[in-house]
Amino acid sequence: MDAIEYEKLTIDQPAPLFKLLDLEGEQHELKNYVGKIVILNFWSAECPWAKKGDESILPMVEKWEKDVVLLSIASNANEGKELIREESALRKLPILLHDNNQEVATLYHAVTTPHIFVIDGEGILKYQGALSDVNFRQPEPTINYLELAVDSLLIGENPDPSEVPSYGCTVVYNKVE
Repeated sequence: MDAIEYEKLTIDQPAPLFKLLDLEGEQHELKNYVGKIVILNFWSAECPWAKKGDESILPMVEKWEKDVVLLSIASNANEGKELIREESALRKLPILLHDNNQEVATLYHAVTTPHIFVIDGEGILKYQGALSDVNFRQPEPTINYLELAVDSLLIGENPDPSEVPSYGCTVVYNKVE
C-alpha cells in the first residue's frame, strides 16, 4: 500500500504567521519570537503519542535554554479547555496555545499529534514532521529528529533530514458542512 500524500509547507520558506491565545488569555504571535528557534508542537491532551513526545521534548528544551522556545498548540476539536488546562499543567508545558477553531493547524497542514515544525531565528521553516522514529512497531526512539534539527540550527547548519512523515494520533478537525 502506498503512503498517503498530504499537503505540506515548503522547507526554507517563511513560516506562516499566526496569533493565538494561551490558556490565561495572553496573546502569542509567532513574529515576536524572531531571534529564537521556535518549535511548534501540535499537541493533544488525550493522545498517548503526544504524551510520550512531551516526555522527550521538555528535557531538550531545558537543555537549549534561552535559544529555543517551545509552543505547544492544542488544536483538537474534541478536547475542551478544562481538559487541556489540566493535562498541560500535569505535563508542565511552558506555553500551551489553544487553537480551538483549528486555524493554525490548517495553516500548517498539521495531521498528527505530535506534529513538529522547527522555525529558525529569521522565521524560516527548517524542519517539519515526526518528533522521532517512534511508531507502533518501535515504541522506543533510536533517532530524535527534533533534536537533530535544533542542534543543527544551533551550529548554523540546515537540518538533515528536513522532512519526515509525522506519526501519532490524527488531529481532530471540526466538521465542515
